[in-house]
Amino acid sequence: MNSISLVISDVDGSLLTPDKRLTEAAIQAVKRLAERDISFTITSSRPPLGMRMLIEPLNIQLPLGAFNGSLMIDPALKMLRRTAISASAARRAIDALKTSETDIWLFTADRWLITRDDGRYVPHEQHTIRMAPVMVSDFEEFTDDASKIVGVSADPEKLARCEMAMQVALAGQAKVVRSQSYYLDITPAGEDKGTFVETLAKRLNISTRNIATIGDMQNDLAMFAKSGLSFAMGNAEDNVKAQATRVTDSNENDGFAKAIDQIMALD
Repeated sequence: MNSISLVISDVDGSLLTPDKRLTEAAIQAVKRLAERDISFTITSSRPPLGMRMLIEPLNIQLPLGAFNGSLMIDPALKMLRRTAISASAARRAIDALKTSETDIWLFTADRWLITRDDGRYVPHEQHTIRMAPVMVSDFEEFTDDASKIVGVSADPEKLARCEMAMQVALAGQAKVVRSQSYYLDITPAGEDKGTFVETLAKRLNISTRNIATIGDMQNDLAMFAKSGLSFAMGNAEDNVKAQATRVTDSNENDGFAKAIDQIMALD
């Protein structure tokens, strides 16, 4: 096993509990990494502002990956690198989501835009990212500035079917993958959590073999594939667990901290 010098974790479903808490065990686990000179950062489908509350408690010093890695920020939330969805792909994605009868959200680098506020997941997302949405009449004027478009549905089977159809419809134009069973993310083509892993490896002049990743959803598989060691959370679906090097406990039972313990035991 290669020595680990950097750990990159997903946020929701991995680092945080189901009710979006950062536990003391998780904070102490990251402190133990620092004591061993192992760096730590996070990547998430969240927007930059939705990650800010984690930076100080975890003393994150490295860049963070927002929107599944397509937007990189420093710990002061300064934008370091950003790729937007092409306007044509954004329009096609919105039209396809309308046809599938899911709620639609659009995120720019600094705004969360919605066309209706009675969707069941709007309050949930507002609580999660601690950011208020902006109501707009339609998304047309924002399609040239879209960082992420989200299809939202309480029907996970319908969203899974929508994911497969849109992966075909938007092939080569955008990345389509679920970040939660109820969220289908459309993000820029050629950018994902795996490219975020590669970018940080180059920035730190380390091999991706020396990076460990922790995640729970389909959008985490890209970083699993690029890292030397990967942990699927115990709450992950079976196909996610099958593609990880190891499986840790669930996010209800400090699975993140237990994964860190396993990493520390490698040396």
